[in-house]
Order: sequence, then C-alpha cells, then structure tokens
Amino acid sequence: MIKKLIFLMLMVSMVPGCDSDDSNRRNPYLPDYNFAIDINLELPSYSQLNFPSNPIAIFQAGQGINGLIVMNNGAGFVAWEATCPNQPITDCSILQIDGLNAVCPCDDAAYSLFNGVGPKEYPLKQYRVEIISPMYIRVYN
Repeated sequence: MIKKLIFLMLMVSMVPGCDSDDSNRRNPYLPDYNFAIDINLELPSYSQLNFPSNPIAIFQAGQGINGLIVMNNGAGFVAWEATCPNQPITDCSILQIDGLNAVCPCDDAAYSLFNGVGPKEYPLKQYRVEIISPMYIRVYN
C-alpha cells in the first residue's frame, strides 16, 4: 500500500513537468547567439528609454543576430531581436520600427513591441533584460 502511495505521489509531482509551453518553442529561423550589452540610459542615444513607448534599435556587431530593439513598456524594459522571426535570414529581414510595432520589410508583417506577437507562427525573439542600476540596464541572451 505504501509503495502504491509513493508511486502515485511521484506521478502527480511529474504531471506539471509534462505541460507544453508553445510560447517557448525554438524558432528554426533564428539561431541562438550569446551576447550581453550594457546600456547607459544617461547617454543621448539611449535617453529616450527613460520614457515609456519609445523603442530604439541598436545595430552593433555581436549584439543579437541583426541587432536589438529595446523599449520601456511602462512596467519595465523589453528587448527583441531585430530580425524577422518567420523566414530565413536575408538582406531584407531586418525589422524596422514603425511606432510601437516592428515591421518585417520582406512580408510587411507587424509585431507588437509590447508583447512580440504578430500575425505569423513565431513571435519576436525576446532577450533578457536586467536592471543593473537606475541608469544602467543589461540586455543579454
């Protein structure tokens, strides 16, 4: 009886581990590169991040695949890969900021910079953001 009870408890504890999370599916079009960039919010090129809803693009070698799009969404900072998420990487697959959306010039698909969701199968690739101090954030993968 005790063996059955232990077996049942083990099985019940494993059930949450079997849950699928479609939002974390691996995107076959976008490779994973390790990088980190510290952003000084006092610098003029990044100062608009001090205010909500002012996305900026960062195109520096070694930062993401084609660059990053960073935004203060009012509740914190979000960072996205600046590459179209639903097609192979080409010359036209660098996202362009259009208001509060990122638009893929290859297919005109628009993705929200608040949550990364767009009209196609894969959302924008999100990167981690760490607040180092009131004037510094780190974006990394």
